[in-house]
Amino acid sequence: MATILCLETATTNCSVAISVDGKIKAIREENSQKFSHAEKLHVFIDEVLKDAKIEKKELDAIAVSKGPGSYTGLRIGVSAAKGLCFALEIPLISSPTLEVLAQQVEEDVQYIIPLLDARRMEVYSAVFNSKKEQIRETRAEILKEHSFIDFLKEGKAIFIGDGTVKFEAICNHKNAIFKCDAFPSSAEMACLAETKYKIGDTENVAYFEPYYLKEFMLG
Repeated sequence: MATILCLETATTNCSVAISVDGKIKAIREENSQKFSHAEKLHVFIDEVLKDAKIEKKELDAIAVSKGPGSYTGLRIGVSAAKGLCFALEIPLISSPTLEVLAQQVEEDVQYIIPLLDARRMEVYSAVFNSKKEQIRETRAEILKEHSFIDFLKEGKAIFIGDGTVKFEAICNHKNAIFKCDAFPSSAEMACLAETKYKIGDTENVAYFEPYYLKEFMLG
């Protein structure tokens, strides 16, 4: 049974949770367009530890959302996670952000397609099957009217995430379902992190870097 601190900072949602044996014991999150992660993250960490009545020394691992997503958000989350791992001498677990987001889907659909905003008409995307297994690689792509048409032809597909609003505006396919108001949350990281912990799927704390997917651009 593992006690894991989960950090999700890849989008505007700053989210922190404590999980024990894959189940959430305490969670604190705030979705702000101001990206106040630098101010909120460590406060939230202290709050969830207090709520769960768990001390830092009792943690078995730190889990962090690795991206893709906001460059600033990812840096803040990963830096905090690595600092805690070094200080507590515990392992680091990374969770792909799009996989975390896909866990929120409860609808009976053939495909789950998380879309995270990546400026203009571009999104970060991946494709998962009904079992939430990734079946197409993560990529940055520019949305067009017929994007994902091969999946939509085969059955119902739910598009989830803050990038979904862009696609909803140009996609009229009958098999498309849109869930625009969803953001990655540490709540869905617990089960993924527990599974990785059990099999020893951890990161090299010294060398781990966020998965930015594309280079940072100003403007």
